[in-house]
Amino acid sequence: MTIRTGAVAAFICLSGNLFAQKKTEYNLEFNPQHYQTQTLTLDGKTFKVRAFEKIVYVKNPVDTSRQIMNIYIPETYYEGGAVNGYTAETAPIFFPNQIGGYMPAKPATTGNNPMGGMPLMANRPQGTSDGGVMGAGKKQSAVVVAMSKGYVVASAGARGRTTNTGKAPAAIVDLKAAIRYLKFNDQKMPGDAQKIISNGTSAGGAMSSLLGANGDNSDYEPYLSALGAAPASDEIFGVSAYCPITNLDHADMAYEWQFNGINTYQNRRFGPDATNSPTQNTLSEQQIKVSSELKTLFPAYLNSLKLKDKTGKVLTLDPSGNGNFKELIKSYVIASAQKALNQGTDLTKQIWLKIDNGKVTDIDFAAYLNYMERQKTPPAFDALDVSTPENQLFGTSQIDKQHFTDFGVKNSTVAGATKANQLEIKMMNPMNYIGASATKTAAHWRIRHGSKDKDTGLAISVILGTYLLNNGKDVNLELPWDKPHSGDYDLDELFTWADSICK
Repeated sequence: MTIRTGAVAAFICLSGNLFAQKKTEYNLEFNPQHYQTQTLTLDGKTFKVRAFEKIVYVKNPVDTSRQIMNIYIPETYYEGGAVNGYTAETAPIFFPNQIGGYMPAKPATTGNNPMGGMPLMANRPQGTSDGGVMGAGKKQSAVVVAMSKGYVVASAGARGRTTNTGKAPAAIVDLKAAIRYLKFNDQKMPGDAQKIISNGTSAGGAMSSLLGANGDNSDYEPYLSALGAAPASDEIFGVSAYCPITNLDHADMAYEWQFNGINTYQNRRFGPDATNSPTQNTLSEQQIKVSSELKTLFPAYLNSLKLKDKTGKVLTLDPSGNGNFKELIKSYVIASAQKALNQGTDLTKQIWLKIDNGKVTDIDFAAYLNYMERQKTPPAFDALDVSTPENQLFGTSQIDKQHFTDFGVKNSTVAGATKANQLEIKMMNPMNYIGASATKTAAHWRIRHGSKDKDTGLAISVILGTYLLNNGKDVNLELPWDKPHSGDYDLDELFTWADSICK
């Protein structure tokens, strides 16, 4: 990347405050000569790509170790050839992020890609748990698979919650700026920037969802302008989101609606001992009380959305938490079990499934949830002692951790604990932008939330997918059987879907 000499005054927007810093101004013109050739191997076949790495994607970066992008382009496109029916002019752009736990993230490469400082989870044996941490394991690289199927790959790093400059909404602002860079340089590089498909897992899945939901919304404009983002659109074409940890301001009540009454849980483990067996614990009387209070709040929120099923019937819950919305979630779990059964999975041990003549006809939902097991203590996200990663996400440069729900503030155990800026809470929830005026929401969505994933409630992904459907979007939502909190485990299916919307 060519760097212009001299310094300019850049105003960096963080938690609603502007502060001046002098920064080197970076050139946003894509440099087609700044690359290295890499030879990659997949399934015994080799192919060459041009690797354009560590491109600073904004004029006035705050953190040049994170606000960088790697772009990988199959060499075939420079030779006038085609891959999987795509050419230099028509190849879609696959845009994976490596954000995990809302931590700072570097862009993906053609090698090993740790997510948010943690290795991605490989497929685990049926019935095992990750204890809340995505454990180590070998798996195919989505970057390499994407290029083997003809996609240009562009992956951006982003700031995260552990730094003063990485609090909300820094990460989504960074990714939107990277999209603008790609749109701005669309005519200067192979690939069709009108067909960008984002991809992410966990908090990265939330970022992918946000990218798809809020294209060109003006809430983000002051932040993007302060960074010197390219003058282009940040609308994207498609979204792939694995287990998105999103809708944070309503996720606590959704979690307790699901797990209330299950009073044992497994401790989450982080760091070197992440692969150890999780410790079983029991909720305290106070935590059980908090769980019940949060559960009673969820029906009112769900009913306020006025969601509709595919027949047009309004989805609701009664005050006790029962209703056709619950039946909708059950139907997704049943469909997941049926798909597994059709693929030869032995489900005979799951006695809470009713199977007649090879067809899954019903599920004992309470027994299924006991099988899934609780993982988090209430509140799962806006902890009353402001101890969660999400509390840190909503901090400021002066206050490391804050609440982001009224319930959290009202019941806080930390004297003087404050609540995050309401606009920034809004900016981290895709539900606030789907169908909003002057906002471009992606047309195509693929959402996966494992049926054994207990990092957030099943309702969160079902609400997101249903709301998108109600707003006329193309949605492919599944709860893959027995998958814990993980992503990129079905790359062939992912790119079959991507081809179906791009060709």
